[in-house]
Amino acid sequence: MLPKKVKIALRILIALVLLFSFTVAGVIFGYNYVISQQQRFDSLQQRIDSGELLITAETEGAMPLVIKTGMDTSDIADTLFAEGIISNTFIFSLMSKVNGFDGAYVAGTHYLLPSMSYDEIMYYLTLEPASVQVTIPEGSTYIEVKKLLHDAGINFDDAEFDSCMNSPNLFVDYEFVSQIELKEGRDYILAGYLYPDTYTFDINASPESIIRKFLSNMQNKLYDEYYERAERLGMSIDEVMTMASIIQKESGRPTDMMYISAVFHNRLNSDDMSMHYLSSSATINYLVQVQGGEPSLMHTDAEVNISSPYNTYLNPGLPPGPICMPGLDAISAALYPEPNCNYWYFCATGDGGTAFAVTLSEHENNIATYSPNWTVGAEVSTGMEEDDYEGDEEG
Repeated sequence: MLPKKVKIALRILIALVLLFSFTVAGVIFGYNYVISQQQRFDSLQQRIDSGELLITAETEGAMPLVIKTGMDTSDIADTLFAEGIISNTFIFSLMSKVNGFDGAYVAGTHYLLPSMSYDEIMYYLTLEPASVQVTIPEGSTYIEVKKLLHDAGINFDDAEFDSCMNSPNLFVDYEFVSQIELKEGRDYILAGYLYPDTYTFDINASPESIIRKFLSNMQNKLYDEYYERAERLGMSIDEVMTMASIIQKESGRPTDMMYISAVFHNRLNSDDMSMHYLSSSATINYLVQVQGGEPSLMHTDAEVNISSPYNTYLNPGLPPGPICMPGLDAISAALYPEPNCNYWYFCATGDGGTAFAVTLSEHENNIATYSPNWTVGAEVSTGMEEDDYEGDEEG
């Protein structure tokens, strides 16, 4: 009979051998599983790239799954279970951890099929979500921006979007938002700050996330020197953006923008209070569009007398907020008007150009010369085309 100590030693040795064997087997199994898994996913990706397994909203039986920012694997599993795509949240969570997918899921909208395996579901949720690209032209109004987003296929509630646009407290981490003056009669507080550019949005992006993407781009365009320049002009950034939006609608030509800006600055800084009326056709067209009409170069007496703080024929100074989304040229022009410019008036030439004048009589002569062009082949930009905008200044 073996001594007790030897028996104990043998038992320990056997246990160690078994443990080592299980460890080696586990390593071999894990290695083979990882290799086979990678092969499966490589094959799956090839079939997705070829279009064979590409799942979109149009795919028969496709079900949308929205992963919200901050959701973990457990939250995703619960959502999949609630949608009837998986039958066991514990197994999904366990397989997700084993497969190394935890933390790899991408927020956004994904399309899945109920027939998919758990592995396939996990893999699809790590791919880029369903998204669309949309271009916002310079000079677009807020209403036009919403329409462009909807037309591109982005789903959001208009009332919620409007509420976010009027909730600057949600976006005070942006310096320019924190400096916005809440003037009476302002239509949408963040109007003017949805920077015109080309964007990619998830089709189910929330209004707040959409607005944040716009504002982040805007923040990158408002350089530190712009704030310093605005202060030297005695203006807030919000006033600069308001003036830029009018300039944007008055002309699409950068050089003309600088002279138009000079006219506006000359008027606002004039000792003659009667010259503080900008009398901008662009603001009248804004009001006409708000009422459902079409912009034009010629305005009726009724249009010129629309009662609104945005009517720069009836109210001195700048309107309470921007009338459109200005581009960088217009913003720069508002900050850096043509120097040593003594123009006080301007009007459209009808072909995309602008005629400037020092005196009222010169201005009236320009109107007599160019007004026939305003109704013969003249085009008016609504911010939706790339054509120049032919506004007129008759102050």
